[in-house]
Amino acid sequence: MSQTRAIAELPDDCAVTLIPSGMSAILHAGDQVMVTQALGGSVTVQTPTGHLARIEARDLRRMGLEELLGEPEEDKGADPTGAFSMDAVTEALRTVFDPEIPINVVDLGLIYRCEAIPVEGGGNRISIDMTMTAPGCGMGDILAEDVKAKLLRLPGVASVDVTVVFDPPWGMEKMSETAKIELGLY
Repeated sequence: MSQTRAIAELPDDCAVTLIPSGMSAILHAGDQVMVTQALGGSVTVQTPTGHLARIEARDLRRMGLEELLGEPEEDKGADPTGAFSMDAVTEALRTVFDPEIPINVVDLGLIYRCEAIPVEGGGNRISIDMTMTAPGCGMGDILAEDVKAKLLRLPGVASVDVTVVFDPPWGMEKMSETAKIELGLY
């Protein structure tokens, strides 16, 4: 499920991350939220006050609202010494989505550098520089954690380092052609 306008009533209090500030908040049992996107294992909702907030998969499952998540993600294993593939790294990065714009971080042009460095004893350390669409965006740490979690599930990945950078500044020219078409920028 990529974008939707489903309305859901929260059966229980729920921790959320406000977008774009990255601040934590609580939505309360009985609050009605409108799902604006369900991508990459989390859901973005519009709160009763009109703000956007991100709800994690574990909280949706706890409340019995897992149907809002769409298709479950495939776990490819977590063997740090298994068969490694940079293509698998790129594909995993394509499952991390900006919570406001329904485009993955690769096509949005947020990944500036992605390198695999072999580590002693087997496996690879993945080192990534990524940015946000705006310097004041508070979602950087949250998206960096998403990237780490997705990549650590891959065979051959022993560790992941993500650095959020703002130089050079992000611009729409960094987006893939696919993203530009999907957003109607032509």
